[in-house]
Amino acid sequence: MDRKMKRKELIKKYSNMAEKCSKIDPNLYTKYEVKKGLRDISGRGVLAGLTEIGEVHAYIIDEGEMIPVPGRLIYRGIDINDIVTGFISEGRFGFEETAYLLLFGELPDREELNDFQSLLSDYRKLPESFIEDAIMKLPSKDVMNLLSRSVLALYSFDRRADDISIENITRQSIRLIAQMPLMTAYGYQVLTHYYHNKSLVIHSPKSEYSTAENILHLLRPDSKFTDLEAKVLDLALVLHAEHGGGNNSTFATHVITSSGTDTYSSIASSLCSLKGPRHGGANVKVVQMFEDMKKQIKDWENEDEIRDYLLRILNKKAFDRSGLIYGVGHAVYSISDPRAVILKKYAEKLAKEEGFEEEFRLYEKVEKLAPQVIAEKRKIYKGVSINIDFYSGLVYRILNIPEELFTPLFAVSRVVGWCAHRIEELVNKGKIIRPAYKSIAPHREYIPIHSRSNV
Repeated sequence: MDRKMKRKELIKKYSNMAEKCSKIDPNLYTKYEVKKGLRDISGRGVLAGLTEIGEVHAYIIDEGEMIPVPGRLIYRGIDINDIVTGFISEGRFGFEETAYLLLFGELPDREELNDFQSLLSDYRKLPESFIEDAIMKLPSKDVMNLLSRSVLALYSFDRRADDISIENITRQSIRLIAQMPLMTAYGYQVLTHYYHNKSLVIHSPKSEYSTAENILHLLRPDSKFTDLEAKVLDLALVLHAEHGGGNNSTFATHVITSSGTDTYSSIASSLCSLKGPRHGGANVKVVQMFEDMKKQIKDWENEDEIRDYLLRILNKKAFDRSGLIYGVGHAVYSISDPRAVILKKYAEKLAKEEGFEEEFRLYEKVEKLAPQVIAEKRKIYKGVSINIDFYSGLVYRILNIPEELFTPLFAVSRVVGWCAHRIEELVNKGKIIRPAYKSIAPHREYIPIHSRSNV
């Protein structure tokens, strides 16, 4: 057997051994009352910390019973509906105002907002040679991978990278919020150039543009976009900016920050979390699921056909055979996800403007039918409703944003929440986060090598 085949056989053998020794009897989780995933059977999370940044409200407690209510998302004590209504009614972009609120705890007045926007504009450039050395010379097939690597590379360009004073972390946070859209757009342009043989178009950001406008300007070869396109993308950024301390990537921020490490390592860890399809990649799956659905269903108006397709998904006979209807259900929300409720209204406006009305109506029908089908098919401990991924994927598709950027755009927004939570973790000087794991391995004696036999 040659060396290559020997390596392959060894890896196969070792993987089987690793899998076998890693299996734990599921009944033991019940026996020892383990909160697997830090959640109980009803879906309620284990209380692991306190925060003033974001609140996800989905139920009330009445005489000890958890009663689901329409979902609410609250940023620094202010309902997200009020925030959105505020800046949209005045015809303004809202992401920069939202970032200010989440980072500094108060809504900015006009002068404070102008100062913050100017600071973001000043920081909206990457270090000299960074694009060439860190992005162009190291292309990646996955923009999230490139983002996490690029954020770590920024450490080398920061003379105060390890300074974890709040003043320095505030500076680093604002720079990251300003620079993430650039790394995202340039990473994608390089990806399409190297792996899809497309022309490499690199635009410089415009100081007079908002974050949402700059994203569309950087991504589109002709830099053109409508006001509604920019406003809907801005809204999506606002709705993704924060979701409490318990979501996977933000909890990762707290865990890594609690070790005392630098900002770049902390944010890179959160990016790695968000890359996972159970967290940040769901909106891609929604779009792919609908593309398959449109091929399988002859009449998009026929609810029986749609219901049958959804049942086949649940039975692992359609789409990716996972048994999941993507974009439906949430770890916390049950009656409604407020982000989805808000985004749906503007997705409809965008669909009408861009000629996607028929597709939007199909989404509406699935939104109505999927919870019914799930309730009929499975035993559930709480209701299910669509989540923000359901309509965000449609919005990005209408905006002609490629699937490779769906999750990176999530990161462009959520970095605001991560940075706010990092500051909060450090200000309150929490202990290093170290939950308990109980060992259930039986005691064994050490056997000298000449007496061992694993056959």
